[in-house]
This record gives sequence, C-alpha cells and structure tokens, in this order.
Amino acid sequence: MKHPFWSGEASRQIRKRVVIEADLLLETPACLGAGDGDSQVDMPLLVDPLDGRTPLLTGASLAGALRAYLHDCECGYGASADQQETGSHLFGGQRADKDGRQSALIIDEALGKEHQLEMRQEVGLDPQSRTSAQDRLFNRELWTAGTRFPLRLELVVGAEDDEARLLQSLATALHGLEAGEIFLGARKRRGYGACRVTEWRVRAFDFARCEDLIAWIEQGDAELASGVAGVAVGADIHSLLDVAEPLADQRRRFRLTAMFDLDGSLLMAGTDAAIGPDKQQAHSLRPGRGEVPVAPGTGLAGALRARARAIAQTLAADDQAANALVEEVFGPKDIGAGKAAYASPLRVAEAVIEGGSDDWVQCRIRLDRWTGGVLPGALFNAQPMSGGQLALHLELRQPQPHQIGLLLLLLKDLWLGDLPLGAEIGSGRGRLTGREAQLGLTSPETDQHWRLVAEPASGELAIEGEREALEAYVSQHLHQWLREGPQDRPQQTENSVEGASV
Repeated sequence: MKHPFWSGEASRQIRKRVVIEADLLLETPACLGAGDGDSQVDMPLLVDPLDGRTPLLTGASLAGALRAYLHDCECGYGASADQQETGSHLFGGQRADKDGRQSALIIDEALGKEHQLEMRQEVGLDPQSRTSAQDRLFNRELWTAGTRFPLRLELVVGAEDDEARLLQSLATALHGLEAGEIFLGARKRRGYGACRVTEWRVRAFDFARCEDLIAWIEQGDAELASGVAGVAVGADIHSLLDVAEPLADQRRRFRLTAMFDLDGSLLMAGTDAAIGPDKQQAHSLRPGRGEVPVAPGTGLAGALRARARAIAQTLAADDQAANALVEEVFGPKDIGAGKAAYASPLRVAEAVIEGGSDDWVQCRIRLDRWTGGVLPGALFNAQPMSGGQLALHLELRQPQPHQIGLLLLLLKDLWLGDLPLGAEIGSGRGRLTGREAQLGLTSPETDQHWRLVAEPASGELAIEGEREALEAYVSQHLHQWLREGPQDRPQQTENSVEGASV
C-alpha cells in the first residue's frame, strides 16, 4: 500500500543532523560573477540584492564545486558522470535524472565580510606579433584576497541512508576546502578563486536521544561557537566527522613548482592606477600584508601559450598538429559554431614577487623617425619591478607524456631567460633566471618526484630523480606525437603516463 506523501511513513524519517560551520578565506582574488548586467564593467560581480554591495557566494556555486571535487577524487579527472552515481547519495541526482533523490546536504548562501573590490584589466594577444589583439581589451571586477565567507552546511541522515558513506563523502569534499584544492568563480585555472578553511565547527544532533532532539528544536539554527557543549572544533574535518578511512584518491596530475630570480626588471600591468606612472607593475591585496606585487596567472598563461605554440610549430609536421597540442594543454582559443568548449587542464597560479623594489620610475619618449625630434604628447613613464624572486606553480590534470614534454620545454626557456614575461620585453624586461624546481607526477599507481637545482658556483644544473624519464618525455613522446599528428597518434590510456616514465 502506498502511503500519502504527507504521512510519516512516506517521509525520509530523519534520524540525525550534522551541522558544520567554517570561515572560508579567499587567498587570491575571486571573480564570483553575475553574468551580463547594466554595469559599466565588462564582468560585474554577484552581490546581495538587498544592499547591492555585499559579496554573495550562492549555495549552488559551492555545492557544484564540492560535487566536482568529490567526483574527481572518486573517479579521476575527466571521468564521465554516467560511469558511477558519484556524489548522488550526498548531493542528489543529476539534472537529467528525473527519478533522482534530493540532496542530503543543505548549503546556505554566504555573505562576504571584510571585503574590498579590485579591478583587473586583461588583454588578448595576437599570437603572431605578440601585441594586443583588436577588440580584446576588457576589465574584470574581483573580490580581494582576505574576503571571508561564513559557511554553514547541514547533513541530513535518513533512516535508510548509509551514514558512514555519507560522512566519508562529505569529509572528502570538505577536505578540498581544507587543503586549498578547490577554486571558486571564473578563471580559476588562471590564478583566481583560491580559498581555504583553517578551522571547522561541527555539532551532531542524534534524534534518538531526547536531549539532542530538544537541543535541535531550541538551538538548531543558532551559530556554532567554540566552548559550547556538543560543538567540536578543529582543523581536520575527517577526525571531527569520525571518518577513519579517507576516500581513495583517483586523480592523476603533474605538478611543477619553480623558483626564479628576476634578471633585471619586470612590468606586468594588470591594474589601472588612478594616479602615478602610466604603467605600473600589478599589485594585489594579501591578508596581513597589504598590497604586494604579483605576476597575474592570466599573463603567465598567455606568455606560456604563445611560446608553446612556437615550440609546437617548430617541431610539428604541420600546423594542425601544433594547434591541437596547444589547445590540448591550454584549452581552445576561439569557440565557434559546432566546436566543443572545455576547460584547460593546466592551472597556472598567480605568483607573488618577493624581495623586489619598485622605487624606480623610468621616463621615456617617442621619436619622430623622419625629423629625429620628439613626437608631441609622446612622453610617458613606467614603474617596473626590479629584482626579487617569484615562484611559478603549474598543475596539469590527467597528463599525457607528450604534454609533460611540452611543459618541460617551457620550463627550460623560462629557466634560461629565453622566455621573457610581461610588457616591453623588446627593451630587456621580463627575463628570469632559474634557481630551483620541484616536479611531481602522482596517481594511484605511481608517485614520482624530481628536483632541479642550479649550482651557484658553476651554474650547472643538478637533477635529483630519473633524468632519463624527463628526457624521454621530450625526445620520444613529444616528438613522436607531433610527427604523427593528432589524428594518427595511438590512443592514450589513463595509465600511459606511468608506463612511459619507467
């Protein structure tokens, strides 16, 4: 007999609720956009409609980020959502699943605190001339690093639910925020949207116990605070949720971290200053430090893409293979009719420049090539960054051997100062000198690491790890892939990276 939907037998028969609160702190600027609007900015931000200025992080956005992270950890990058019912027991059925269950996790919308606005100007480059492309200048509003979003989540456990599985999946998803591996908003593969949670507050209400049921009725919507009876506080979400065995991580990724010295000056103008020199090095707010000079991830990715295209065209049999390789790593440049859109598997982080100086302002003029005199109105000045160090962080998801080989050639060009960054590179700016690099290839089957160090005295490069494996990525896999082309190459499997490196 089918029970009426309003009867107790037809309900989920909730037997437990777990409330989780935390403060989510932005570590880099984030673009939580509102889409098209009437703003004078090309990409305005989403704000609280009640006051029109408070940052708004919707529960749907956070739920999507958590669900995607859980899917990647459980199935690996690029796995189809149809292969398993990944996350459906926690986040509910997919949109196309008409019979899917509702989500067991309730996520409240969060209003930002301690927030400020930051404006970035971005420009598209012509790959041939490396100058600004026509009609490709736009600006973007960002919430600054240090903006704090108070999060509140509630796990509803029904009588027929597998509580242990729900808690394990929830702990895995929230661990992404704890480890800083979840990025929010637009352009998160280019340095925006890095965030982290450093402390969790958890309280469980077991409705089989009368005192917990009464506490839920009286205090269920109250803010969790440390020191209150029943509230557990800590930095490890697995221990707070009593999850003894974390979910096995199925992700495959290649990570590269390299330290460089600035050989001269650098000018990457990502912000538009109201006062001061015509061109200034981009600065961005950081919690506890104020404004610091940065190399934007968008600018770094643009320079890497342009050089990757030049490398591929030099080595490839034709332009089709070269363009296919670049789009594999950096994503499609133009999305036309009938062309599938996909995100770049390469994440380029925003780099903070440490130890440099921007006290020097250089004045320059432009000469008339016919008279040899100064052109009227052609006096301008620039304030570059001189000296200092920066760290480049790259992460390639689901890497293939030929893609790793391309990244190694890009690292070589940066290391030797052959790939300058930023503006006025024709005047000697933007060159780097490599100091140290850490490379890692991790997957469920392998865990390989390399360390590259430039000896200060001799200038020679010392390599810790399998040198032959690094050489094979370039001399064998990259060259072979470019010779065969994207259509005739052998099909790559998920385990091809591990087999190629031994």
